[in-house]
Amino acid sequence: MELRHLRYFMAVAEEGSLTIAAERRLHTSQPSLSRQIRDLEYQVGTALLSRSVHGVELTAAGKAFLDHARLALMQVDAAVEAARKAAQPAKRTFAIGFQTGHEMNWLPRTMHVLRDELKNIEVKVVSDYSPDLAEALARGRLDLAFMRVESGYDLTYHVVDREPLIVLMPSDHRLIAKQAIHPRELVGNIFIGGSNKATVLRAVTEDYLRRVSVEIKLDHGVDNMAMAISLVASTRGLALMPAYAKNLLPSSVVSRPLEGEAPTIDVALGYSTSNTSPILKLFLSRLDELVGPTRRTEARRVLRRPAD
Repeated sequence: MELRHLRYFMAVAEEGSLTIAAERRLHTSQPSLSRQIRDLEYQVGTALLSRSVHGVELTAAGKAFLDHARLALMQVDAAVEAARKAAQPAKRTFAIGFQTGHEMNWLPRTMHVLRDELKNIEVKVVSDYSPDLAEALARGRLDLAFMRVESGYDLTYHVVDREPLIVLMPSDHRLIAKQAIHPRELVGNIFIGGSNKATVLRAVTEDYLRRVSVEIKLDHGVDNMAMAISLVASTRGLALMPAYAKNLLPSSVVSRPLEGEAPTIDVALGYSTSNTSPILKLFLSRLDELVGPTRRTEARRVLRRPAD
């Protein structure tokens, strides 16, 4: 008994016709297919198909044989696939994290930098909050991440951009008529800012408000952008958030720039120096392609944040 006997039998059983199976599935002649089926039945020792003017039907023996034939062919296909995979070198995985919302800005550029390696590696993309990305880098679950410069982790950072803070507000707020918002206009509104977990955003915001001599009580501290946007919409409050928030805003929330010189928050490329990945080494050697000419000097500046 050969595999072709099983494949021929399955084709006839599924089509219910020797002629259709021969012409459409097997691309052979009907007499040749009939001979193959008779050979199979001879080897099995019983009739598997019942022939009539209306086509063919499975006998009780044929129904029992079909289930085992299908399983046998599936196992053969699995064996072939396993052999092919074993003959090919396994692709290396390169795991990249993005602070949620930054994928739109940085993922296309990242893929461009890796363009020559994509056929040889499997790229894993993760979206998460900055402190969680730092944790994943420190534990070796990520190779690099676009994030904030987080303290408390033994990581290295290259600053690749500086984002201005912008004001988020409900789409029907009275301040939407203004082209830019003076920090004093935040006073008297529900104010939403970074929580103790969002340490970088909170520090930048507090420093800015001190410099412009504006005292505002933080009504709601948020860990991430999704929470900030939801609170702006639900409480009708105002929030100071990095400019990448514009990638995530629903129609119920709008943004405006701050009047004057707005504070900025770093976007950094973080990684662990203990990571020996050759793909990471290649990526870091191509930072100029990632950031462009206006940011090259800043990207070459390496920041170390040792663990506390």
